[in-house]
Amino acid sequence: QVQLVESGGGSVQTGGSLRLSCEASGFAYRAYCMGWFRQVPGKEREGVAAMYTSGGVTNYADSVKGRFTISYDDAKNTVYLQMNSLKDEDTAVYYCAAAPSALSYCREVAYEYMYWGKGTRVTVVS
Repeated sequence: QVQLVESGGGSVQTGGSLRLSCEASGFAYRAYCMGWFRQVPGKEREGVAAMYTSGGVTNYADSVKGRFTISYDDAKNTVYLQMNSLKDEDTAVYYCAAAPSALSYCREVAYEYMYWGKGTRVTVVS
């Protein structure tokens, strides 16, 4: 059973940086799509970034392009989300997600993922 555990959330000032981590366990397939999503109360879950664990294209939501970077450490089975130049509107609960995939192109679309972490809260304050 795949388990995903996020960490690294917290409170940060506008313009600051945070790095989120998501440690995965129970991977049984050769490669996975890994994604980061976020959600605020009353709104739908929003895709932030996605990548393939065996390399391939990374994808980002327009709202975070140039500020956020997704990466994967194969040795640690951990996906990261480096968030720079944080804005108030980045405040949300951030979720990590995974899905086994034979394709190297991964999208930040929630319904394409079958495993989810419990989330880590990010608060950006002015």
